[in-house]
Amino acid sequence: MTAFFDIKRYSISDGPGIRITIFFKGCPLSCPWCHNPEGISARKQKMYTAKKCIGCRACVDNCPAGALSLSGAGIRMDNSRCTLCGTCAAVCPAKAMELSGTEYSVDYLVNEIEKETVFMDQSQGGVTFCGGEPLMHPGALLELLRRCGERGIHRAVDTTLFARPETVREVMEETDLFLVDLKLMDAVKHRFYCGVSNELILSNLRMVTAAGKETIVRIPLIEGVNADEANISRSAGFLSSLPWEPKTVHLLPYHDIAAGKHEKLGTTCNPASIPMATPPAGTLERCLSIFRAHNINASVGG
Repeated sequence: MTAFFDIKRYSISDGPGIRITIFFKGCPLSCPWCHNPEGISARKQKMYTAKKCIGCRACVDNCPAGALSLSGAGIRMDNSRCTLCGTCAAVCPAKAMELSGTEYSVDYLVNEIEKETVFMDQSQGGVTFCGGEPLMHPGALLELLRRCGERGIHRAVDTTLFARPETVREVMEETDLFLVDLKLMDAVKHRFYCGVSNELILSNLRMVTAAGKETIVRIPLIEGVNADEANISRSAGFLSSLPWEPKTVHLLPYHDIAAGKHEKLGTTCNPASIPMATPPAGTLERCLSIFRAHNINASVGG
């Protein structure tokens, strides 16, 4: 079965209406600004919030591998002994211990999605498959899309489009809306920041828009990385050339929420110390103006 790291109900930012968002675990990109770092690795991961810990020792006493101990600084973990069985998270009364990555069957997820149909119907919402990168798991994703389609549920896929074109074509046939992340236009910079080139992403975006699929492009806007006039002008020029209506772009200003998640994971946020900041109001307005000059419907957020 495929691993997932969250199921978010009553979402209003992952497509139209009120939605349930299913988060697949695993992503081929490694963007330092990612606000879901627990979704990058496809493997299960333990998350520990020290400030929630009440020192009750439930996790220590119940760990079958003896991988935990209690110190003055909180729980210490011996990763060489931990089997990621999830017992510590299950017995922690304060939810200081969490396990990121749960395997669910398609049947279970479809049942969870169907529970939300009353809210979807009232708001013209649906389900959004997110991540991580859902296209890393085409088997589970396609089955979920098909079964939701059979039930008349609106289906959105939030994706980088970094996947085999054959996978994108299959998913395209079962998807009502694509939410596509576009990071940078320069292939070398894209590889530097994200770990992969953008050539496949841009090619797949051309294919999706040429097929007439409803698409919203979402750009994580980071001062010092991609908010400069040259990148935004190039992005606008590329997007305006696509056979895509309505041309819609959402700018998502950078925030540092990931720092707290890295602390829980025991990983380092932005290990290369890349300068990143929230774009000021003037930068946002300049970016909006550039997109609008290319006849693209651009807005902040969404």
